[in-house]
Amino acid sequence: MGEIDDAIERKDREFFTRQPPKTLKGQIGYLIRQMGSAKAVAQEIGVTADSVNRYRRGARKHARADVAAKIDDAVRARWQPQVRKRRRKQAATTGGITVETRARFGYTAPVGTTDDGRFRRLTVHLPPEYAQRLFDARDAGASDQEMRGIIAEGFKDVYFQDGGSRALGLSDVAINDIDYIDLEF
Repeated sequence: MGEIDDAIERKDREFFTRQPPKTLKGQIGYLIRQMGSAKAVAQEIGVTADSVNRYRRGARKHARADVAAKIDDAVRARWQPQVRKRRRKQAATTGGITVETRARFGYTAPVGTTDDGRFRRLTVHLPPEYAQRLFDARDAGASDQEMRGIIAEGFKDVYFQDGGSRALGLSDVAINDIDYIDLEF
């Protein structure tokens, strides 16, 4: 996972209407219902199917810390898909997406201006079409670099060019060296 994918996932998790199961037995039961078999769950979390069945029955009350973290991540990644879908649809059709980041921005511009990248801290609200493109790219398995390109294009249009009223010679914006990135939708 890349930085942008992580930011989308963190934001998705904030909108759960119910909390995911907390006990190991509850988490394993949920994963088995979602994935269909103990063998599939075992492959996902890196243990044997027998271990998964022991967790499910309650014969083992605690998993190793690394396995417990994998189980929790697997549950949270599958939890409330309709809630996630509804929030993304709202962002992609009416709300847009707000990107807060501290990163190094470079740009290509006419001769006489600088293309030397520098760190900036920006909070920019991007229109719904950029949210739609970002979610579509993520669903299609796009790389972090491709998703950065979508956000950079949005920054170029909204922030650097202010909707076409300034910096018209600016042709490309690149996001490099992301210090942090948060999304709001």
